[in-house]
Amino acid sequence: MCQLKRSLLLFEGRLRFSFMASQELLKEISNAEKYIERHGVDIDAVNAFHTYVFWADEEDKDIETALKISPRAKELMNQYVINGAGGDIWELEKFCFANKTGHEMVDKWYEILKLEAPYKFESYLLYLEKKREISERFYSPKRKQLNKHGLIQAMQDLEDDKYDRICISMPPGTQKTTLEKFFCSWIIGKYPKDYSLFFSHNSDITEKYYKGVLDITTDNLEYTWSEIFPDVKLQSTNAKLQEINFGKYKPYSSIQCSSIGSKNAGKVRTNRYLYCDDLIGTIEEALNPTILDKIWRIYGVDLKQRKLNQQVKEVIIMTRWSTKDVVGRIIELYGSSDRTKIISVEDIDPITGKSNFDYEYNGMTVEFFNDQALTMDDISYRCLYKQQPIEREGLLFPEGKVMRYDDEEIKKLREKPPELITGQCDTKGKGTDFFVLPCFEKYGDYYYCTDCVCDNSPDYELQYENSANLIVDNEMQDCVFESNNGGDRVAEEVQKRVEEKGWICNITSVPTESNKEARIYQCSNWILQHVKFKDKSMYAPKSQYGVMMAQLLSYSVSGKNINDDVADVFATFALRIKKGNGRRKTIIMPSPI
Repeated sequence: MCQLKRSLLLFEGRLRFSFMASQELLKEISNAEKYIERHGVDIDAVNAFHTYVFWADEEDKDIETALKISPRAKELMNQYVINGAGGDIWELEKFCFANKTGHEMVDKWYEILKLEAPYKFESYLLYLEKKREISERFYSPKRKQLNKHGLIQAMQDLEDDKYDRICISMPPGTQKTTLEKFFCSWIIGKYPKDYSLFFSHNSDITEKYYKGVLDITTDNLEYTWSEIFPDVKLQSTNAKLQEINFGKYKPYSSIQCSSIGSKNAGKVRTNRYLYCDDLIGTIEEALNPTILDKIWRIYGVDLKQRKLNQQVKEVIIMTRWSTKDVVGRIIELYGSSDRTKIISVEDIDPITGKSNFDYEYNGMTVEFFNDQALTMDDISYRCLYKQQPIEREGLLFPEGKVMRYDDEEIKKLREKPPELITGQCDTKGKGTDFFVLPCFEKYGDYYYCTDCVCDNSPDYELQYENSANLIVDNEMQDCVFESNNGGDRVAEEVQKRVEEKGWICNITSVPTESNKEARIYQCSNWILQHVKFKDKSMYAPKSQYGVMMAQLLSYSVSGKNINDDVADVFATFALRIKKGNGRRKTIIMPSPI
């Protein structure tokens, strides 16, 4: 009952501000809540609140109050179903749909959703697809994930004038554009006198968008759009111009679609929403600074000029290829404003290690993402699936220049003992810093990076143990820790654990200079010429070795680096070797006797 009482207090607090609600209705609601406190949630309480919702709407003509009562009514319905059946309202709806039967509670639930649909985006999505096969529905199988990432609330807040624009970046195939189509269809029904503009990089995309919105708004066998907006009628369509108009004729259609290269002056305009979807068409365009500047000019000079006034909101969806793309520049201009909402969701949750897009049907698993990563260069994968834009022009360690070795090469080299097995450690500072400890085996002029610790866990004991295991397992002969930020203490702790495991390693700590960027730049050529890394087939992208390589390959001198610890530890290692601090090859002299 504690949770119920908390909900009651919140509910009553909302109603106090609804001055239009009749005193009779407020009295009935108060009595019903007292009844629930005494008897719990039963069918009488559920029916009462269902009645109150429509009392406010139909009798009092007070939709504002009805929308404040409706969440409470749905809460009670859901609790009643859980108490009686053990599952929530959606599990009951699934059962009814699968068995082609009905249930009074599901019907009442949908009645409230229908009332809310013109005003609440999520209710619109749920009611719109009530007739569709559950496995074919867009929203309900993805509801958990889309709400977790805040997309539905952000779009509601945009419509409620809490934001001027939202920017959405997610991996390909996660159906962000489909969500935008549903949102667009909702806006058309809400504002049949207004007009919006959809813009993308080519006409093929705009044609699909046009057909998608038309399907949602006119296919009465699949969707209930005409039930939600019964007074909004289709006026005209134009497949050639990709325009759909509802309500009365107007110079600009309810939704107009256009693309880069089209002559938009005088042809299209918006007084409600500007939708920009994937303005960059190819990776070649994303890598071309001139084209990025051109697309920014198109957005600023052409697209924004299609906005009639300040009330026009923007929805911008795109893959983050570069910090100089449209979203990147919007972040520079408006990022600190509470009127701009940036939503960026990567493939895998870095905390749980689980997929962020494990939809109920046709979801994307961790295994799927890992397989995608195997066939892509690290930079492209991080842009497409991690939403981490990289400035490739300034990469110090590009994929094509980093030396790799395969399993056969290292096996052949290990037929003889290495000249040196050594390590270099950059200890973790604060926040998102990484603890990085690569292991090197020296053969001739090359240092083979054979293993590593690369982790940003705040668990120091775990760092000590992982480091000690790396040193012992690889039979490391010496290892240098940076002494800055408590690194000397870390070295002592690791030394202690190494000795406890029965191995001897010469572990020392040395301070590093403060100018990290200069150090990395200075040593980049030496690293490219003397350090060899595992072939991609020898490690998993999400392994610590994979994380280390991703950070090294993405280090740029022209963009902001999220993490520079990996590049720094290799630069520090390079300086140490060049200064002669690496161990020299041991030469056994013949006895003169």
